Amino acid sequence: MPFANESHSSVDMNQILNGRRMRRNRHSDWSRRLIRENTITTDDLIWPIFLIDGEKKTEPVTSMPGVERYSVDMAVRAAEQAAELGIPVMALFPNTDPDLRDEMGTEALNGSNLTCRALQAIKAEGFPVGLMTDVALDPYTSHGHDGLMAGDKIINDETVDQLCRQALIQAEAGSDIIAPSDMMDGRIGAIRYALDNNNFENLQIMAYSAKYASAFYGPFRDAVGSNSNLKGDKRTYQMDPANTDEALKEAELDLDEGADMIMVKPGMPYLDILRRIKDAFLAPTYAYQVSGEYAMICAAAQNGWMDKDKAMLESLMAFKRAGADGVLTYFAPELAKKLNGK
Repeated sequence: MPFANESHSSVDMNQILNGRRMRRNRHSDWSRRLIRENTITTDDLIWPIFLIDGEKKTEPVTSMPGVERYSVDMAVRAAEQAAELGIPVMALFPNTDPDLRDEMGTEALNGSNLTCRALQAIKAEGFPVGLMTDVALDPYTSHGHDGLMAGDKIINDETVDQLCRQALIQAEAGSDIIAPSDMMDGRIGAIRYALDNNNFENLQIMAYSAKYASAFYGPFRDAVGSNSNLKGDKRTYQMDPANTDEALKEAELDLDEGADMIMVKPGMPYLDILRRIKDAFLAPTYAYQVSGEYAMICAAAQNGWMDKDKAMLESLMAFKRAGADGVLTYFAPELAKKLNGK
């Protein structure tokens, strides 16, 4: 369509742009790679896996397409795969037999529980893969909560004492990173003290510092078998999704109490939290791309509504762009294969 005023028909775009053409750097693949601000490598990945009792057994998690629960011997093979793919860390989550769950979560203190057996079996193989273990009581309690209960209330200090004992048992079994996910007050300092006074002063702690009471955890609770047990909700100890300043205070407290690394959970809906925490403390900071985030991408891809590979990569790049030093993601082995050209 011609210009209404003929005098403007020969606009000098170079003059308007003043020589600044942003598209120059986008004109080819090599140029885009050359100026890329953030990259993803296998070194950025932590692979969460689920454990079950049995032998030579895998079991699909129906709400998480492509994700399986592993018996201990199969978890060893998964660790071997992680080592081959260059994934630095695996995070272990048990699906405890319902008959072993009780009000006090006493199975968490069993040195032969599912998590401890998996730690010992994987460590025996000597794979160059770090093992991270969840410190919380919800996989072990009959009520599905992360802490001990008195009536309908979660009791903080008694729970912290139990968590310290759980952390020591995991440390003795071979855990490399203790990851308290319970959100009790003071638990990082108490666990650090317990570890240091039992010759585990070099054992790392990754604190779930900003863990929100989120709707995105549903498939995970299915995977560990706590969904049907959960009585009430977790809003008295997990964070309100409306709050941001509170997340900075939680992270500050955890670092002051001895956390080596901190985590934001969930990931994608909380990129602003991730950015604020990283900017404020400059500490090693991680995001957890939780089960609901993973399931949404997979479900949309299965329905032909989005390209799974592109969505997977874009979502993980968002975490790096927002300041994450690494990401816990169920996509880890799939992405690592692509990054390795397999």
